[in-house]
Amino acid sequence: MTYRILTPQEAASYINNGDGVGISGFTLSGTPKAVLPEVAKRAEEIHATGKPFKINLYSGASTGDTIDGVLTRANALNFRAPFISNPTVRNAINEKEIIYTDLHLSLMAQDLRYGYLGKVNVAILEAIDITPDGKVYLTTAGGIGQTVANLADRIIIERNTYHHTMGLHDVYEPLDPPYRREIPIYKASDRAGKPYVQVDPKKVIGIVEVYQPNEQVVFKELDPVTRKIGENVVEFILNDIKRGIIPATGLPIQSGIGNVANAVLKALGENDELPVLDLYSEVLQDSVIGLMEKGRVNVGSTCSLSLSQECLQHVYDNIEFFRDRLILRPSEISNHPEIIRRLGLIAMNTAIAIDLYGCVNSSHIGGTRLMNGIGGSGDFARNAYVSIFTCPSTQKGGMISSIVPMVTHTDHTEHDVRVVVTEWGVADLRGKGPDERAKLLIENCAHPEYRNLLWDYLKITKKGHVSHNIVASLAMHATYDSDGDMRKIDWSKYL
Repeated sequence: MTYRILTPQEAASYINNGDGVGISGFTLSGTPKAVLPEVAKRAEEIHATGKPFKINLYSGASTGDTIDGVLTRANALNFRAPFISNPTVRNAINEKEIIYTDLHLSLMAQDLRYGYLGKVNVAILEAIDITPDGKVYLTTAGGIGQTVANLADRIIIERNTYHHTMGLHDVYEPLDPPYRREIPIYKASDRAGKPYVQVDPKKVIGIVEVYQPNEQVVFKELDPVTRKIGENVVEFILNDIKRGIIPATGLPIQSGIGNVANAVLKALGENDELPVLDLYSEVLQDSVIGLMEKGRVNVGSTCSLSLSQECLQHVYDNIEFFRDRLILRPSEISNHPEIIRRLGLIAMNTAIAIDLYGCVNSSHIGGTRLMNGIGGSGDFARNAYVSIFTCPSTQKGGMISSIVPMVTHTDHTEHDVRVVVTEWGVADLRGKGPDERAKLLIENCAHPEYRNLLWDYLKITKKGHVSHNIVASLAMHATYDSDGDMRKIDWSKYL
């Protein structure tokens, strides 16, 4: 079959008001680059005539400014799921200008197939190429490409020739109940599917030619706090290996994205006392590539190569080395509870705040303002061999404690949080009752300036299996809102 070549403007004309648009990619990697900015321009033109134009956007995870940002500024987004990181769309969601559903990333493709989120009218896939019989070779991320291609009435291919390496993907889509079978992945290096997304060629309305890199990934340099968190995680894992809790051969590692995650992976990879690592994660960052070349990482299974442009080019230039070491999976598979539990992952994710009994807020500042979303942390935390949450002990120059009596929003209950690590130490909550958890979190993880304040809170609680003073439980947050510093809390008001 011969496909039409479309301009981005021509492709955008096939997207209409009210359409559900599903896209490839995961984070800033593998997302379409050319068509959606033209959809934003089209929306502005239609709005100028007094007519409505908004779409519902479905993706694997967050996107960058070229999608979430431009569509939001054009008032072209009605609904968004399952995760965001762009500040423009974040502000619009918090101002209730866009409907947002915060989902576990493993559920996004499944919820679309089940019909929970509405119709997918158009799929836009960024690809290295498409064959006449509909084999689409994606670029740098798995995401939900196969699912949206199956569901969509119309498919647009952005053929991005900046990317040029095929064969890293392992595309597998589970059957829906009652026909679902086990997923045949038994170690991080296993492949269960095909290296391409199969689409119906008759649904492809055309190809848009693109030559454009992914939006640049920028992380802060490691600092003493993040380095110490990484060292504490390594010390904990080594101790569990010595105790026989973790096998001497090690277990696959999952790590979230960001500066703390980078510090943890760097510390893990550079410690020769640890076994060589297998990674089974949703995102791989630059640090992993260097660790592979040093022989400290065997394989990296992921949904997204969230790499700097320089690092990605290095992978392309040395593809024969990396071809058997990197695997790109759909987010439904990279984050699948069945596989996570089978492989026995050591899962490490970042918290915004943690309460005295181990409940974690990872999505909403002050309980109301969305940050990014729950992402994949819940997929991994509940099903991992050991679930570790990391965070600095304080924020805003010490004015906010990350360890608080009660979190303002709960994403992960105490049932799924096994270990907490800050720069001050490790709280191993496994097998501990509520009072023991509170003691460990205060003594080992809270900043010294907050420890007495947290002990004083426990003195005014109503005793029970879990001790709380319901009126005072959120008072540290309220004190920050009113006085700009949690350390100004006065517990005597709640006696």
